[in-house]
Amino acid sequence: MTRQQLFYDSVIPVTVKKHKDLSIERVNFEFAREANSVPLTAVEIPRASREFTIVFAGTEEVVPVAVLGIEDKQNIYIDDEGNWSANYVPAFVRRYPFVFWQGDDKTKYTLCVDEKWEGCNTEGRGERLFADDEERTPYLTKMLGFLEEYQLQHQRTQAYCKRLKELDLLEPMRVDFTMAGGEKRSLGGFMAVSRKKLKELPAEKLAELVKTDELELTYAHLTSMDNFSQMLATLAKGKADSEPVTEAAEVAPSE
Repeated sequence: MTRQQLFYDSVIPVTVKKHKDLSIERVNFEFAREANSVPLTAVEIPRASREFTIVFAGTEEVVPVAVLGIEDKQNIYIDDEGNWSANYVPAFVRRYPFVFWQGDDKTKYTLCVDEKWEGCNTEGRGERLFADDEERTPYLTKMLGFLEEYQLQHQRTQAYCKRLKELDLLEPMRVDFTMAGGEKRSLGGFMAVSRKKLKELPAEKLAELVKTDELELTYAHLTSMDNFSQMLATLAKGKADSEPVTEAAEVAPSE
């Protein structure tokens, strides 16, 4: 769940020499069909929590992620035509096919593009990266700004997750649910904030979380856990032979 490349395939630096004729056409979201989760930045949590279950994944570097499926390589929010069916599209998905590459110098980033995506073309479909005079187009400038903001929000997210770890609020969790045929299933391998530990925090620590808006983010994450049943209901549409019993979904600490 924490692998940052996910659906990226052939990522190379964007240059005028190589990409002066390259255009980007947003054909569909088929590239994300096998992503059963994607990272979120902290600023996205309130909006994403309205539709997705948000958990935390990772060990050394913990990140919030939106759960998109209960099976490996399953994204229930991509329909048969490759469209994104949820109202909110995570920034990690929206930035594709672009991504920043960080070299040995941790302060510098290089804009890269996944050339093998079907939306990349030299026939002029969609948005060009460079104009005839080889200057950046407004589209490329906009995407560069988007990724710069994404990187800034990623750093803020790292600080938020670090604070959760320092306060020892995260604990391994699992979701238990029952299929219509009676099969009991569990989804684990992630962490969530412990409500008990959150309530036991000293007043000054809670005040710090309130001041930084991190308490709001934390409760949005906790509220989002209720969306798991809705995700099962979405999965069940058109699959009557294996429809999950959504009422049986329950979040519990992992043993």
